[in-house]
Amino acid sequence: MKIIPVLAVAAALCGCAAMRSLDSDVSTFSRWPADRKPATYAFERLPSQQTRPEQQQRLEDAARAAVEGAGFTPAPEPKTADVTVQLGARITPIDRSPFDDPLWWGPGFHRPFPFGRRGHVFFGPDWRYGWGSSFDRYGYQREAALLIRDRRTGEPLYEASAVNDGLSPMVETTLPAMFEAALKGFPNGGTNPRRVTVELRS
Repeated sequence: MKIIPVLAVAAALCGCAAMRSLDSDVSTFSRWPADRKPATYAFERLPSQQTRPEQQQRLEDAARAAVEGAGFTPAPEPKTADVTVQLGARITPIDRSPFDDPLWWGPGFHRPFPFGRRGHVFFGPDWRYGWGSSFDRYGYQREAALLIRDRRTGEPLYEASAVNDGLSPMVETTLPAMFEAALKGFPNGGTNPRRVTVELRS
């Protein structure tokens, strides 16, 4: 399955005026000391991320409100930060055959909402598979992850990820909400995975 870098699809974003909230499956693993308070932070960029500074900057901008909402403040200088925050995200297209869908009517038609999931018309012929039976784009799985480390020792203190899927990438809208979901309740953990709902910002 092909993975598209998360910011490479930003130009293809769809509007989401009708969406008010986003559900994500969140997993967290916390080793945050009980008596330690959130202090200053700096984003950490891996060598591969340093080769794409503009894309990484946009990813950091998407996570900034969530990190600071958890109680952290930006360090004046990265080398003076109490912790570092490493970020990752990706969008994975989900390709499926219409024959995988038990509600497929055929030929060339999926049941529309509300009778089927993500119903849509697709058109043939597709000369590889025959009329109306081509594999088509079923949606996107969206993932966001972060790792908080003690800057001085490098010890990982908090790891979190948020996953959901939808019919479009919607990077600029969903990523901030997914990072917020990943840090909801910080520094406490919980059942993994668990469903977390976050209101989308207009």
